[in-house]
Amino acid sequence: MSATFAFPEDEPEPARSNVAEFTVSELSRAVKRTVEDGFGQVRVRGEISGFRGRHSSGHAYFSLKDADACLDAVVWRSAFDRLRVKPEEGLEVVASGRLTTFPKKSNYQIVIDQIDVAGVGALMKLLEERRKKLAAEGLFDEARKRPLPALPRVIGVVTSPTGAVIRDILHRVADRFPSRVVVWPVRVQGETSGAEVAAAVAGFAGDYGGPRPDVIIVARGGGSVEDLWGYNDEAVVRAVAASPIPVVSAVGHETDWTLIDHAADHRAPTPTGAAERVLPVRSECLATLADRARRLDVAMATHLHRRTADLRLLSRGLPVGSALLQAPRQRLDYAGDRLSGALFRQAADARHRFVAVAARLTPRTAAEPLRQGRERLGVQHRRLVRAVDAALDDARRLADRTGARLAPHLLERRIAEATLSLGRVDARKERAVSTVLSAAASRLSGAAKLLAAVSYERVLDRGFALVRRASDEPVRSAGDVAKGEALQIQFADGRVNVVEASAPPRAAKASARPVRRSRKVSDDQGVLF
Repeated sequence: MSATFAFPEDEPEPARSNVAEFTVSELSRAVKRTVEDGFGQVRVRGEISGFRGRHSSGHAYFSLKDADACLDAVVWRSAFDRLRVKPEEGLEVVASGRLTTFPKKSNYQIVIDQIDVAGVGALMKLLEERRKKLAAEGLFDEARKRPLPALPRVIGVVTSPTGAVIRDILHRVADRFPSRVVVWPVRVQGETSGAEVAAAVAGFAGDYGGPRPDVIIVARGGGSVEDLWGYNDEAVVRAVAASPIPVVSAVGHETDWTLIDHAADHRAPTPTGAAERVLPVRSECLATLADRARRLDVAMATHLHRRTADLRLLSRGLPVGSALLQAPRQRLDYAGDRLSGALFRQAADARHRFVAVAARLTPRTAAEPLRQGRERLGVQHRRLVRAVDAALDDARRLADRTGARLAPHLLERRIAEATLSLGRVDARKERAVSTVLSAAASRLSGAAKLLAAVSYERVLDRGFALVRRASDEPVRSAGDVAKGEALQIQFADGRVNVVEASAPPRAAKASARPVRRSRKVSDDQGVLF
């Protein structure tokens, strides 16, 4: 359909023109209907220009251009999410859509519903640019790739549930090492293929309600570049690189390469090869275990044999058990012999030390501290009595002087207070004197006990006797006694007078029978028999 519009020319008399008159809006709507009716669905080939990403509203605005012309383009938000090929600056595409006008600017534009890459060369150019971009971000680095588990218990497979790929994988798993396989169904080609694969990889790593796989296989059969384009999607590459579970890429044949192959931890040439990569052969595992068990038994037997031989060699160098005890037994006998002598020597040394200490403890030695204590106690008692008497005299004099100055009605009160104070002082004096006398009595009692402990009278209680002359002088030696001299023998319960009949000769000290002699003591103690 076409339309012809005639605009009236400037004439001196407008009333004579028969051309129809339009408003701007009416004309814009008429042009819009004409364009939309004439170009309802078109496919336009051109290079994308002026694309700066999606608008905040979700729509996309850019231009399609070639060497001679430029066409405005718009992709509504609802259609943008369904695009298999997203618009990119400088990409040569074939855009499908409908022509329309935008009355605000008096221009026409294409509303795009689908975008296809214009030729394989342009598609490979786009793939290479995307690969370089993702590689620059470090998503393809070998350092971030992880090893596969040795024996996975659960294998996650992202593929179509109805294709031959899943059957090949299940068959190979059953042949090699039967394990649990969880399939996440996705479309392996088409506009939504990339988004579904990315969601499946991320879903296996999340809480999807099933068992968590130990390894993920992303598999698809062979196809053209367009068929495999969903596995070049940037969202798929990022999901595989971010997965905490190791991912094996098995997309296409061995000669087919996609961006997921670079991001995955391992690449398998085919889906069957992926199953062989992640699972060992069960029979080979059993054979390896049996071989290692046999080698372990042989190694253990060899080790025990060598250690037994070493033990025999070492045991030959050891002496007999009884020989090992001979030297300790001899040392024990020698120590036993020395022990008895040591005990006697220890007792003799203790006896000598006791005698030496007892020689220094005489009645005079014990009585001297007691005498000094009595003297100090007497001095302190006299000083205390003098001090108390002086204090009482001072208090009385002070009371007398104060009473003379005070009025009669105050004098009685002061006298009563002074009397009470004197009573308290006297009470303190009595307590102090009692305390001092008690302490002195305690010290005196201790000294008396010490004097009684070292007194010769305690020795007499044990059966000994003290020999004195008639003048009470103690006899210290038998040679000092004259013939016919009168002596006194003091026992514990009294004294007996005796007379020496004959003085023993001096040589009697060296008689055959030994006579026990008393040790030499001080003059005050005398000789004890």
